[in-house]
Amino acid sequence: MAPWIVLPTYNEAASLERVVAAVRAALPEARILVVDDRSPDGTGEIAERLEGVDVLHRSEKAGLGAAYAAGFGRVLEAGATEVFEMDADGSHDATDLPRLLAAVRGGADVALGSRYVSGGGVENWPLLRRAVSRGGCLYARTVLRVPVRDLTGGFKCFRAGALPAIDYTTIRSHGYAFQVELTYRALLAGLRVAELPIVFRERTEGESKMTPRIAVEAAWLVPALRASNWSQARR
Repeated sequence: MAPWIVLPTYNEAASLERVVAAVRAALPEARILVVDDRSPDGTGEIAERLEGVDVLHRSEKAGLGAAYAAGFGRVLEAGATEVFEMDADGSHDATDLPRLLAAVRGGADVALGSRYVSGGGVENWPLLRRAVSRGGCLYARTVLRVPVRDLTGGFKCFRAGALPAIDYTTIRSHGYAFQVELTYRALLAGLRVAELPIVFRERTEGESKMTPRIAVEAAWLVPALRASNWSQARR
């Protein structure tokens, strides 16, 4: 029984080994699952060569949400006590892992690494990207009427029982809107969500997976979530 780190990957050959080493140094008791969407750059093969890393190979690139859902299922079956989401490109600082874990073990159901609470921030982003990110979070907070400041954040730790409580297998978003839907469902389910400050650093290797299609999905999904009454439908 241990915490698990789920690392979804697509063409992260340049950064994966460094990220895995950082995770091991920061949280030695954690186990690591790489969920690779058949990366053409050989990321999956690199993961297989890393000692002590479990690898889930998927047949195609099917979106961040689907990769995380598959990973969650695998680690819950393995008896995970806590489950982390973390980027494999080095944008998330592994030294923050113990703080997120401590928050969950201290009573939170979800600990969210937040760029937009006091002490948090971003590095190496141009002004336009900063504005778009903050604007997107404000838009989602306003439409969904929730207090969480970083709804699009993807650095999270879940108490294992929180994932079944939010029906993670039925979440319909595929891109980064998946992060909004996860946190919104947690709030609707009455789970305790704690925001902890983190500094998000822009990747130095590889290419961003953000596309206009992902942004459009997030824009239309937010009001759809507000209208879905998921918490009522599950009762």
